[in-house]
Amino acid sequence: MIAIDVAGLTKRYGQKTVVDGVDLQVEKGEIMGFLGPNGSGKTTTIRMICGLLTPDAGSGRVLGMDLGRDATQIRHEVGYMTQRFSFYEDLTIEENLQFVARLYDLRPTARHVDAVLAELGLQDRRHDLAGTLSGGWKQRLALAACIMHRPKLLLLDEPTAGVDPEARREFWDHIHALAAGGMTVLVSTHYMDEAERCHRISYILQGRLLVAGTPAEIISASGLAALDLVGHGLEQTAQELNNEAAVDQATIFGNALHVVGTDARKLRASIDPVATRDGLAVRESAVTIEDVFIDLVTKSEKAA
Repeated sequence: MIAIDVAGLTKRYGQKTVVDGVDLQVEKGEIMGFLGPNGSGKTTTIRMICGLLTPDAGSGRVLGMDLGRDATQIRHEVGYMTQRFSFYEDLTIEENLQFVARLYDLRPTARHVDAVLAELGLQDRRHDLAGTLSGGWKQRLALAACIMHRPKLLLLDEPTAGVDPEARREFWDHIHALAAGGMTVLVSTHYMDEAERCHRISYILQGRLLVAGTPAEIISASGLAALDLVGHGLEQTAQELNNEAAVDQATIFGNALHVVGTDARKLRASIDPVATRDGLAVRESAVTIEDVFIDLVTKSEKAA
């Protein structure tokens, strides 16, 4: 079953087209990563999918319901976690969840609240004021509120921004558990390691969807090659290689210079003389999702 199947989604504000003809398909139980720089149209697309915004053009079905006619019904079947923490900070965790439970008319309220507190490991902090929570605990509260009514589709807009690595990992463990239970997840993120935890990913830039597929498929289709140079004096080497026609990216990571290009033979021919002269070791390297997305952005800027 396809949970999200939309085509040509477009949203304009005045003369500015924020989302431009986006096609997106997400299978039931799939975790789809939705990536793109700030202002690329991710949030607007998510809000159209969950029925909060009306598209200016395009159509589709969400959870089998028509995006145009059934926006109200769609909203009842979706959990939407926004970028900003939006709960009452002078209420406790439990009181915030009780309020949400009443909005969804979940009865008995106490049973639903207790169940989601246990699921997200919030029982021992149920009496803590929301305003006193750290970023990770606020994130758990927000997720608890989103899934308490057992939505079929979960939309997460930059859910882990400003959260420490341990909390991010725990959050993703929860997301995979929900997907394993049949919930579909569309999550926007800036973190490349999170993108690689998704079943598939889509990349949007300036309102247009550029690529979609598994991380392995996207990397393979990019046609990029990568090598690493290891040694000292990498800053000067990076500046020199960035001027080579065969080099698209030369970026320092610790004691290695990661060099990316579209022609593996020409890339090697550009690197070897520099490495020999500077006493650097050359080693094979894997192309990353970050390499691919930087390449997409660079090519788009050159074409503009």
